[in-house]
Amino acid sequence: MSDGFRPLSAEVLSDSWGVLTRHRFELRRRDGTWQEQVREVYDRGHGAACLLHDPEGGTVLLTRQFRLPMQVSGQDPYLIEVPAGLLDGAAPADRMRAELIEETGYAVGPLEHVTDLVTSPGSVSEYIALFLGTYSRADAVTEGGGDPAEGEDIEVLHLPLSDALAMIGAGTIRDAKTIVLLQHLALRRMRAGGPV
Repeated sequence: MSDGFRPLSAEVLSDSWGVLTRHRFELRRRDGTWQEQVREVYDRGHGAACLLHDPEGGTVLLTRQFRLPMQVSGQDPYLIEVPAGLLDGAAPADRMRAELIEETGYAVGPLEHVTDLVTSPGSVSEYIALFLGTYSRADAVTEGGGDPAEGEDIEVLHLPLSDALAMIGAGTIRDAKTIVLLQHLALRRMRAGGPV
């Protein structure tokens, strides 16, 4: 904890899907004075996400699924994303492997940890461990599609990397973790002198 932060109170407003807590605290400003503030923090746990790339086929493995917050905000609710899931107490790489099988049907080899991404630090406590990995069509062990008991109905997409990058510019891919991983892979391939 920072010596410039003094917690005053914390009130749980909801603990259904995640935990929403209203915090009252004092924060020391740069001029040395203390200012009382009230903020709400949504805690849904931490997660992991992974972009799989088929180096021979030149494709990336993405998913498309319904996202209620997009529907509620009047946007297209079917987002194209990298496979992802909550850690639920597991190590990020282990959880990601299980999530890849559940969502996409692919069991893969080593995963490379890229970074831990914070997407909305003003209101959400979550970080997402980002991974890269490779796959081939021979790695499919199930049909994927997610867990119906969790309300998942996930479409699996195999897209050329160049198409996925163009979809960012067109606004078809808007998910932050997905954009970060696609651009990371593209930069890596450019540095290596390979096609994007």
